[in-house]
Amino acid sequence: MPTLLSGNEAIAQGAWEAGVVVASAYPGTPSTEILENLVRKSSVRCEWAPNEKVALEVAIGASLAGARALATMKHVGLNVASDPLMTTAYTGVGGGLVIVVGDDPGMHSSQNEQDSRRWGPFGKIPILEPGDSAEALAMARHAFGLSEELDMPVLLRSTTRLSHGKGLVEVGERFEASRERYRTARPKWVMMPGAAKVRRVDLERRLAAAAELSETCEFTREELRDTSLGIITSGIPYQYVREALPDASTLKIGMVFPLPEQRIRDFASRVQRLVVVEELDPYLLESIRATGIEVDDSGLSRMGELSAGAVAAAFGASAPETREPMTGLPARPPMLCPGCPHRGVFRALREMDAVVTGDIGCYTLAALPPLGAMDSCVCMGASIGMAHGFALAGESPEGRPVVAVIGDSTFAHSGLTGLLGAVYNGGAETVVVLDNRITAMTGHQDNPFTGRTLAKTPAPEIDIEALVRALGVEDVHTVDPNLFRPTEKALRSAVAHDGVSVVIAKAPCALLNRDRPDPFAVDESACTACGMCVRLGCPAISRDATSRAFIDPESCVGCRQCVQVCTYGAIVRTGRSCDVGSGL
Repeated sequence: MPTLLSGNEAIAQGAWEAGVVVASAYPGTPSTEILENLVRKSSVRCEWAPNEKVALEVAIGASLAGARALATMKHVGLNVASDPLMTTAYTGVGGGLVIVVGDDPGMHSSQNEQDSRRWGPFGKIPILEPGDSAEALAMARHAFGLSEELDMPVLLRSTTRLSHGKGLVEVGERFEASRERYRTARPKWVMMPGAAKVRRVDLERRLAAAAELSETCEFTREELRDTSLGIITSGIPYQYVREALPDASTLKIGMVFPLPEQRIRDFASRVQRLVVVEELDPYLLESIRATGIEVDDSGLSRMGELSAGAVAAAFGASAPETREPMTGLPARPPMLCPGCPHRGVFRALREMDAVVTGDIGCYTLAALPPLGAMDSCVCMGASIGMAHGFALAGESPEGRPVVAVIGDSTFAHSGLTGLLGAVYNGGAETVVVLDNRITAMTGHQDNPFTGRTLAKTPAPEIDIEALVRALGVEDVHTVDPNLFRPTEKALRSAVAHDGVSVVIAKAPCALLNRDRPDPFAVDESACTACGMCVRLGCPAISRDATSRAFIDPESCVGCRQCVQVCTYGAIVRTGRSCDVGSGL
């Protein structure tokens, strides 16, 4: 019976059916849900790794032992994992090794766009690209055997639309792949220069074998209709082509590296005009032209996601019927959640006029009004190194401290080495670790500081304060960022320290707090419409028709942050006065 699955769910199901034994990942949209679904299945060990490089190394180690292994990550995560990725093409595999990479055209939840098909020719690694959930399951199941047949890792490329879109699939039973007992094979696995040179030559042999298999790939499909126009495409863009140009002939390529050159030539000979439709980079276009085949560019944008309407417009066809977006809706600017503990830190940094180098996490929203307290965001872990470099350059305006801000999961991912480098080289910057005990931005996944694994089993809860002291930081402060005065005091003390200092802002994510106190309300008779509470950027606080503050009782989580900035006592607990306590 067909089952409705998202692309991510289908990939998890396909990997399980293929007999995967070990799976490791770092959560990142749009790939996160693959392991979250796979961990629910039997006979497979799933883990969150501290970062993508570690995730791939875990998978490589399992493959070395002869087990089928999976590593999943988003496109920028593959950058982090590229070091082991490139060498694993040389070593080859033991058990089948599959890497799933989720690209994010349109940057729905990413700091850049990348086209991971480029890793094929760059890393000399076969790439499969599914176009719907059914293919995602089938390709994931097929990829492990292909990896073993070619003695190569296999990359499975998804995109946001495939990862999160749903389709009907036929699920199957698990296949338990046979495993040979591990045997030492140092010339294959120990990549010293002498061995690597031999494996480099052998890699070309394996690539030639992959090219032959690409010609007969079951996922490459030729569909001849009106031969006046032939479209070469792959992945999700195939769906747009079929919707926008139902009469056009299509060659949908399943293995996008190596490309099936002969099948492309044969298709080209059967159509009058040959055009490539693809999302992001002109990868197929350039690769096909490099073979000498005459092919036209569709003229579609190289930025963002495609759509059936965009494809139709590029070919002068009638746009498919679509639902028009609703108009007149109120704006919803992105901001930190009501009760977010990060708000107190950024309020203090704004008041201190600090130069704040930021990092990847939901706290990046602090760069936006009304907080406006973050000056950079480049990649995971960059904040600490950038703060150190900024300070070294000696360009900080007079009186402005340089502060790096990083979340707990990101600190484990790639912040530790930046902090170690700052200490080692005699830095004088302040680092704030926003420790909300969860990987919040991608949906509350656990990390090495939460005390739980992906399977929700107990794990050592790493002590961040002890860890940074072990790295050589002497000036360490731990504060509750919901308490504004102690937080600001700790930050001012830290930036005055002559050396690297660390402030650990420790409070749980507001979305994890299910035991909420009564919400607050505004006493209209006491409110002066000064706007201090509104400047916190809390979505629960707005202005009414008289410009006085208004607190939505359905959104308020009772965190008491707004109480601390109201000097007129106008914010009270619902039904009674609020006693904020002397610690505030």
